[in-house]
Parts: sequence; C-alpha cells; structure tokens
Amino acid sequence: MQAKVTPSYYNATRNSDRRYPTLEGEIRVDVAVIGGGFTGVATALELAERGRKVALVEAQSIGWGQSGRNGGQVTGSLSGDGAMRRQLLRQMSEQAADDFIWMLRWRGHDIIRRRVQQYGINCDLKMGHLHAAYTPKAMGEFSRAHAEMVRRGMADEVELVQAKDIGRFLDTPLYHGGIYNRRNMHLHPLNLCLGEAQALTDLGGLVFENSPVLEIVHGATPSLRLPQGRIVADQIVLAGDVYHQLEQRKLSGMIFPAPGGIVTTEPLGALASQLNPYDLAVYDSRFVLDYYRMTADGRLLFGGGANYSGEPSRDLAAELRPCIERTFPQLRGVAIDYQWSCNMGIVINRIPQLGKLAPNVLFAQGYSGHGLATSHIVGEVMAAAVMAETETFDVFQRFNHVRAPVGDWLGRKMLALGMWYYLQLERFR
Repeated sequence: MQAKVTPSYYNATRNSDRRYPTLEGEIRVDVAVIGGGFTGVATALELAERGRKVALVEAQSIGWGQSGRNGGQVTGSLSGDGAMRRQLLRQMSEQAADDFIWMLRWRGHDIIRRRVQQYGINCDLKMGHLHAAYTPKAMGEFSRAHAEMVRRGMADEVELVQAKDIGRFLDTPLYHGGIYNRRNMHLHPLNLCLGEAQALTDLGGLVFENSPVLEIVHGATPSLRLPQGRIVADQIVLAGDVYHQLEQRKLSGMIFPAPGGIVTTEPLGALASQLNPYDLAVYDSRFVLDYYRMTADGRLLFGGGANYSGEPSRDLAAELRPCIERTFPQLRGVAIDYQWSCNMGIVINRIPQLGKLAPNVLFAQGYSGHGLATSHIVGEVMAAAVMAETETFDVFQRFNHVRAPVGDWLGRKMLALGMWYYLQLERFR
C-alpha cells in the first residue's frame, strides 16, 4: 500500500546515507524477513544475534514507513489493553493476564535501551515523559494508573502531577494534571531503525532495499519471488504491517491505514527550554490525541489529528498549527519547517496481530499507533517463535480479531464511521 511521502525532519537529520542493494539473483538463507521497519528489523536482528542466517527485504528503504516517520515516543501505552485482558482471562488467571499486559507495556524499553548501548546507536535517546490530563475527569484514571505503577515497583520513576504543578513541566495553560514518567523515553526513530539495520549487517545479515516481494511461494521450503530475484528460506516472517498487499486471501480486512500528521517548527532557541524545561515527550489523554517533544536541535515536533478514512491530509501545517498555538500560545505564528504523514496500522480491537499463514510462514502487524516499543517486543517474540520457542507467540495467536468482510476500501469507510461515532461519545463524557 503506497503512501504520500512528504519532507520529513527525520530524513533531513538522518545519521547515515547508507543504501542497501536491490536483490538480484537467488540466495538461500535460514529466515527471510519481509519489511524494513521496526518489526522486520528487530526480528531479523534478534535472529542474527541467535546465529541464524537472515535476509531482510524492503520494498522502499529502511525505515521508510511509519517506523521512520512517527512521533518518537517510547511509552508504556498500549492499544487494546481492555479487549486484550478480556480475552486473556479465557486463557489464564487474572494475575497472569495482568502480568502479560504489563510485559507488553514495558519490555520494549529494555530492548531499545540495550540495543542503543550495545551497538552504539546515535538516536537522540532521552528519558522523561508526561501523560497530560486534557480534562479534570482524566485525573481519576491517572490516579489509578499511578497507583498500579507504584505497586509494581515504579515509585521512584513516576509522579502524579496535580493541575497546580503542571507549570513545573510545561509552560501551557491547557492541562489539568498528569503523570510524569522517568522510565519512558523519546528518540529519533529513523536513526534507531537505521542503526539496528547496520547492527544486523555487522552480524552477517543481508539487507536489500527497493526489493518488493511479489509473492510468497508456500511449500516445505518456502520462497519469495521478487522482480529481479528469489530468496529460498526455511522460514519466512511477514512484517510489512499496513504497507503491503501480500496474502490478501487471509489478511484482507484485518488492518487499515490511518494517516497521522506531524510537523516540526523552526529552531526555538531559548524558548524551547522555557516551554518544556525537563525536555519531556508529551501526549494528552484524549482518544485522538496530540503528542509532541523537542528535537535535539530545539524544534517542537508536534503530531496529532489521525484520520480513519485512509486518505492523507492535504495541509498538515494548517491543520496542526491551531493545536500548537492552543497548547503554546507563545508560538503563535511560528514557522513550520517540515511536515509529513505516516500511516498507522489500525486493528479494530486494537490487539496486535501475530499468527501463521503456513507452518513456516509467520506474520506480525497492527500496533494502532503505539508501535515503537511494541514492535521491538514483537520482534523478540517472532524470533523466538522461529526458534520453536512459541509460548508467547501462541498467546497472541489465540486472540480473536474482527475481520471486515467487505474488503479494505469499504472496511476503511466503516472504520472511519465507527471512530467518528466514538469521538462524538467522547465529547460528551
């Protein structure tokens, strides 16, 4: 599935201009991974660390999709946790279900920190995040979430912030409190993805760009058919998320694109530390939320306004400027230097989808806007499953998902209508 590419701050500040070759001819590997975003790269890197010969193929370039165009926030947020918990209780005890969800919230942080340190990846990694209460009512939920974090041993890492204290963290009139979290992180996602791909090749992994897969050929020894070549492998992992059209007989109607817009202002100089003195990443408590942070060179990177029609926005700067100026009136009229969009893969029940298309062909997709940390957990899970360690993978396989029976186009329209209805309900809570 193609997406409109617009100039991105991340591309303008990427650390590496390395380009990988196009696949030509035939190669034989242990595992072939489709997709050069975080899920594919993380899975391939995990497998290379375990000694497997891996080839990764990407239709565009490494980090081209949402992995290289997102808000760069690594947080304990998880889409679909309510639906996930209800289904988990059919498989396991209440405590085990809560522990599984807790793992999905926080395991990705550990993986990313280890990778950055182990491979010396320069991706502007910073600690600190504020989950901001957009309404006073949100503070009740925040209080319960904070209590659970404390109970789970995070007392030294989190603080429940009251409305009167928001000014310590942000120079904005907008919020009614929040949770300050020192475990959460923010970073330059494209440079993280590029760094992990470099680590993969350093371990002997093969990476190919501009190499779209035309077909997965199933069999005892499956293969990938590409325009100029072929990969034969013992196992295949499909990690293209919402950007591919493979295996539509089984995957059509399972995941839908929702373009989210991001803009980046001109450098703010001293004003950056005045607006955000702790240099935190921030998002608010709404269903369709605003999220933002300061970049390494002191720009405000601001995103929001996901739409569920599948159609990209025409003028992101015009759409997001009122949100910026409502959050920070001091930035009225600020110049916007970059604007771009990224397709998030939306799952109707918000539970990530992991499964098998054949005994030796696995797939993973669908993080519904919270994929930076989750994709790294899924990479670990997928690599383990390839190595026949399937306990966590099997938990995901047992989740039931809603599949739109009317095709992707009409499915997107139904999803958009459902999200519109949900937002109307949210307005009157």
